[in-house]
Parts: sequence; C-alpha cells; structure tokens
Amino acid sequence: MFSKILIANRGEIAVRIIRACREMGISTVAVYSQADRDALHVSLADECYCIGPAHAKDSYLNMNAILSAAIVSGAQAIHPGYGLLSENAEFAKLCAEYGITFIGPSPEVLSKMGDKDEAKRTMRAASVPVIPGSGLVQEPQEAKKAAAEIGYPLLIKARAGGGGRGIRLIREESEFDKVFSQASEEAKNAFGDGGMYLEKYMTNVKHIEMQVLCDTFGHIVCLGERDCSMQRKNQKVMEESPSPAVTAIQRSELSRLCEKAMRSVGYTGAGTVEFLMDRDGFFYFMEMNTRLQVEHPVTEMVTGIDLVKWQIRIAAGMPLDFTSEDVSLRGHAIECRINAENPKENFRPGCGKISLMHIPGGPFVRFDTALYPDYVVPPFYDSMIGKLIVHARTREEAIRKMQAALCELVIEGVDHNGDFLLELLQEDAFQTGRYTTSFLEQRGRV
Repeated sequence: MFSKILIANRGEIAVRIIRACREMGISTVAVYSQADRDALHVSLADECYCIGPAHAKDSYLNMNAILSAAIVSGAQAIHPGYGLLSENAEFAKLCAEYGITFIGPSPEVLSKMGDKDEAKRTMRAASVPVIPGSGLVQEPQEAKKAAAEIGYPLLIKARAGGGGRGIRLIREESEFDKVFSQASEEAKNAFGDGGMYLEKYMTNVKHIEMQVLCDTFGHIVCLGERDCSMQRKNQKVMEESPSPAVTAIQRSELSRLCEKAMRSVGYTGAGTVEFLMDRDGFFYFMEMNTRLQVEHPVTEMVTGIDLVKWQIRIAAGMPLDFTSEDVSLRGHAIECRINAENPKENFRPGCGKISLMHIPGGPFVRFDTALYPDYVVPPFYDSMIGKLIVHARTREEAIRKMQAALCELVIEGVDHNGDFLLELLQEDAFQTGRYTTSFLEQRGRV
C-alpha cells in the first residue's frame, strides 16, 4: 500500500480523497493555485505546494508543476480526482516515466476510452449498441459533410473531457459553422484538445450509467446504475440510484454488456459506462468516463462500498474481495449538485465570501463540500460548491428526505440553486420517475 499520495485536484473532490486517505493511514499532499491558498483541501493535507496562478491552465493543468510537487514530496502515487487531468493519457504516461503510480487506468486505456470517438469504435467491436454518429472531425467543412449524412438535429461533442463542456446542440445547418467553432474552442480551453465528433441527437431519453470496478487480476464488478437524466445544458443537476426506469432484468443486461466491454479493453480501476435509454427500453452506448464521477456518492450509499478507497487499493495492486453477485442495492439514494449560481438570472455563476453556513444533518444525510465560514469562493473554477446526498429505504422516502435537507441547507454570501432543486423534486415528472434528459429544456428552465 502507498504511504503518501498527491491529490491533483481541488474543491470537494480533493477533500473527499484526503479523508479517504486519512482513514487508510496514508499521508496526503495537496497542490493549489494562488487563488486556492486558503482552500480547505490545503489545510487538511499533510503537505501542500503552490503550483501556479489562479487559472487552471497555469496550475491544475500544469503537468510539470504537479509532477515536480510529487517528486519533491516523495509521493508514490497521484490521485487525479475528476475533471482536469483525470482522463489525460499524456499525464498518466508521464507519471509512469517518473515512477509514480497514476490512480486510474493505463495510458493506453485512457487513450482508447477517453477519446470518445475511439471508445465508440471499441464498443462496436465488442458488439455493444452505439448511438449513430461520425468519427473524429477536425475541420468545419469535413464536419458539415458528416452532419448532412447523420441528419439534424445533432450534437457536437468534444472527444476529450466531460462535464458538459465542448457539447453543443445544432438544430439546423445554418447554425453549424458558428456552433462548431464555439464548441471546438471551448474544448481546447478546457481539455487542451479541440477534436470533435458528431452524434445523432436523441430526445426524450434516459441517461443511465453503470459504475464498474476492475482490478489487475481480471475481476470485474458492476455496482448498479445511476439515473442522470435531470440535466441542464448537458450538465447533470441531480442523480439517483437505482434508476426508477430500469428493471432488474435490464440491470442484469447492462451489467453483462459492461463486463464484456471492460474485458475487451483490459480496464483497471473505477469507471463509468454511460448509455442512453430510449422510450422502448433499448440502451445505446454514449461514452465511458475513465475516472471517478461527481455522482459516485449515490452508488456508495446504496452499496456501502467506498469507491475512492477501492481506487487506491486497485492501483496498489490489491484484488477486489467481492463479486458482482455480492453487491446488493439497498434502498435509494439521491444527489443534488449545489452550484454557486442564480437560477433567476439565467443561472449566472457567482462568487463571494461565505458569511453564514449550516449543513443539514440526520441519519443518512451527507454533504460533500470544501466550503467553510469566511471562505471566499473564487471566480476561476466550476460553479459546483457542494453535493447533498441522502439515502432512505424507498425512493419516496429519499425524495422527502432530500426536500427536508434542502430546506435546512443555509449558505449565505453567494447565490446558490437550492430553491431551484427543491422545485424540481416537487415536479410530477420527477416524483413518478418519468423525467428525461429533455425535461428542463421542454419546461423552458434552462
């Protein structure tokens, strides 16, 4: 087992990883930008190193600075969290060259599955149903030709990264040039890669993802699905597990498909296979996230399995000590993403000093955050400032528990979307589980 791990991330996920390491008796190293000097993950870690100016491209995406901090500190492994460098094959390769373990898949697997276009080709070869679309397109004219063959409406998607960045909906050809340029530029800025591909836009579908753990001994465990269909502009707003739309038979089939896919690429570590489920109950592979997901806590709540700890154990060469048959989904869990934004002003992102804060409590209520009183939320990063997660015996009880928790949550000093989330929980479509990825758009709430 590792004795020291560097966390190449910030915010709530850095805090989450540090806490897991502390419980495992592992020393931690934090890295931070100048804007994050007073961040919670910096004070919680055993060591900390400033790696650059505020903007992520100069700090949290600065591979040389992060690797230098790892070498100086004597860290044996790097946990990338999610976003940033978590799916960067070049970074994983550099870690290996310097004798540092990258807590995630191999560079080769990252290249294959992190490239959304390559991932789709790989899934087709493994006989996994895939959404119709194009291969990689670099130039607007090449992309426009492919779009005409696919048909409108369609999505332009970045081949790298995630989190809703580099994704645009194009309803007709007249929009294409402008939107393609915008999406490609956003992808370059966020992931350092402007490569794009096109995908048929499917409406009124469910976004269903399956969590997997794979060790280096060939053991593959599926940990049930998450329903991530409540989305705003391709960004998840809330998630739940299990999905109210997936039957036990469908869950078993998804697990079979995922195990087949993971075995075909020799996957190791934690990963998530994402599908779209149409109104007839058919599943289509969309992409794979070769990292920890923002919404991983709902899976932890219904399975009782700590995904971060198992990421670390697998990277250290330990085998999984349970199988898919040992995993049971107990009760129901819901997660709400708490964002520093104002829904009444077109979801305008906000920043500022936390003047008052009260975190809801009670049995099976969890709030993952890096906030604390007097902390100043910086304007340079993602607007998510916390994740509120609840677990209950039934879905109905979980909804009521989440409503109570949101009513109790107090964060003053910055605008946040708590009231908006509370309204969504009261919608009939959510109460019945019939909501789709198009729900917010159709309601004009984007």
